[in-house]
Amino acid sequence: MEILLQQIINGLVLGSMYALVALGYTMVYGIINLINFAHGEVLMVGALTSWSIIVTMQESMPWMPGWIVLIVAMLISCVVAAVLNFAIEKIAYRPLRNSPKLAPLITAIGMSILLQTLAMIIFKPNYKPYPTLLPASPFQIGGAVITPTQIMILGLTAVSLAVLMYLVNHTRLGRAMRATAENPRVAALMGVKPDTVISATFIIGAILATIAGVMYASNYGTVQHTMGFLPGLKAFTAAVFGGIGNLAGAVVGGILLGLIESIGSGYIGALTGGVLGSHYSDIFAFIVLIVMLTLRPSGLLGERVADRA
Repeated sequence: MEILLQQIINGLVLGSMYALVALGYTMVYGIINLINFAHGEVLMVGALTSWSIIVTMQESMPWMPGWIVLIVAMLISCVVAAVLNFAIEKIAYRPLRNSPKLAPLITAIGMSILLQTLAMIIFKPNYKPYPTLLPASPFQIGGAVITPTQIMILGLTAVSLAVLMYLVNHTRLGRAMRATAENPRVAALMGVKPDTVISATFIIGAILATIAGVMYASNYGTVQHTMGFLPGLKAFTAAVFGGIGNLAGAVVGGILLGLIESIGSGYIGALTGGVLGSHYSDIFAFIVLIVMLTLRPSGLLGERVADRA
């Protein structure tokens, strides 16, 4: 029972990070029908930027509390990632908006490789220890343990999701986003500026990815220029699992994928005496993707709709 509870906690933490990144995928796809494969690299840029800021602040202001350093680093990283994603959309994707769907897809993959290479040149390819800024003493919950960092991840994810849902459903920008997703031409006739809405969507996605990247680095204690590839791929799997283009589906898919991956690897590790386990956890995400695409291509909460004219 303790193993199950511990793996549920680990799965919720992991799934929360997947959900935040998956929201960026699904928002962009819902509005312009583009899979932004560079989204994982935005997570990486946010995490590496926060690492640089944290190291600099610890050297120049060692007296500052860790949680303040973390907040400042996260805010600055969100701004950097938002500017980067805005530039990616304007330079790489906007000129190809009316092109065949394969062109922006290839561009997204190329942008992913470009960002990885630039990050490797700027930050060097070695793994960097991410400073521990919150207390390390874990809390006991029914035989399982949860750290203050994991509590922060769950709390910050809940707040981020609540703010996003309010933004989408109860603000003028949210109405414009839903209108543009429904039909950009009609939305433009009603006074909505599709280019502005699309740029705002990329900016919001970058902020969510950066929050996930900082949390990912804080939880695992390391950053590197390739760190965004696998979480980005799994978040895309979560978006497809929940129903690409559906915000609630991205959240459900992310959390379920995290639980499946954590519980599966935990029990396989326990049954095999540690021979199999965490090293094979990545296969669960892609098994889920294959099964879902086979049985229900539209995802758990997706709807079967015709292609937009």
